[in-house]
Amino acid sequence: MSLVALAGARVVLGVSGGVAAYKAVDLCRRMVEAGAHVSVILTEDAHRFIGPVTFSALSSEPVHTSLWDDASPIPHTRLGQSADVVVVAPATARVLSAYRTGYSHDLLSATLIATRAPVVVCPAMHTEMWENAAVQDNVVELRRRGTVVVDPEHGRLAGGDSGAGRLAAPEAILGAVAAALVPVGDLAGMRVLVSAGGTREPIDAVRVLANRSSGRQGHAIAEAARARGAKVTLVTTTELPVSAGIEHIAVETASEMSTAMMASAPSADVVIMTAAVADFRPERVVDGKWKKSDGAPDIRLVPTEDILARLGETKRSGQILVGFAAETSDLVSRAREKLVRKNLDLVVANDVSAPGVGFGHDTNAVTILSASGESREVALSSKHDVAVAVLDSVCRALAGIRRG
Repeated sequence: MSLVALAGARVVLGVSGGVAAYKAVDLCRRMVEAGAHVSVILTEDAHRFIGPVTFSALSSEPVHTSLWDDASPIPHTRLGQSADVVVVAPATARVLSAYRTGYSHDLLSATLIATRAPVVVCPAMHTEMWENAAVQDNVVELRRRGTVVVDPEHGRLAGGDSGAGRLAAPEAILGAVAAALVPVGDLAGMRVLVSAGGTREPIDAVRVLANRSSGRQGHAIAEAARARGAKVTLVTTTELPVSAGIEHIAVETASEMSTAMMASAPSADVVIMTAAVADFRPERVVDGKWKKSDGAPDIRLVPTEDILARLGETKRSGQILVGFAAETSDLVSRAREKLVRKNLDLVVANDVSAPGVGFGHDTNAVTILSASGESREVALSSKHDVAVAVLDSVCRALAGIRRG
């Protein structure tokens, strides 16, 4: 994971009162090691979980805890104005509510209101709290305003049970912070079309033929393209959250995805086909629900349309077309064959049989091959970092077209 953007950056790290507050110590250490100047704000409730001495020893200056006891007479203004990015990890439900409504009752909330720097919030709370409608409304509104929200992960929680609400992995948070610091603009004015998720082909009224794709890589690419100034259209089968400013088209089947992609592709400067489209679908969909008492259904499969190949056939001059190749063997040779056969400018290949790679993971490792013969390997890292690497290659390809 590249953290070059953190070198020399002034980061305000807000730590609020949740059990995950101890994890912010590692975030602080990593950001300082990456060259950032880190100023830590501890809320009053955060003191119940972690002490200020630890952060003072690891951060770049003494910890800030109060609007009234700081060396500066207006600490929230000083911190907010001097920050290149403000990060809140963990962000409790209370902090999310205060930030959304502008309720500046302590130093952290006042600093959030006082800054014009990018803000990254990393929620962490119990599953019932995270899924509460009020909390989700706050998250949706913060995203609409441009706040970067690093969603919590599924995992073991403080109460001993498991579910959504666990603070995101430090790699994911650091990747989001680094991305927030990257100057926006190398895709400004460009129209980027991205597909994401695995298609679902109906067998009967309740059953589908599907695959393991979560859609996270496609969504990460869409978010990263938006952050770099592009006008993004995302065609997706998932219910993952989508930031304001991204045109969202929901589909389910390969046929629906084909219709949406072919309608949007002619006006796009860049088309990135990340979705895992089913190669086959049932020839006939059973009316209603197939009963177990009816015996095993006789399902005849027929090929679906090759959307990527069709996009390659209809690609207009100057358009960049990117495909993905999920393989389990002969990764590079099969990906390069796909690059040529489908008239791609770039192909992103990943070995989905490798640990932590591809479907269902928060991480990925890929090899990016270009039609010009270039090759770039991206080691196991967050899907956001992979998205950044893919878009870097897209920008190089666009630059090559301009020079040519």
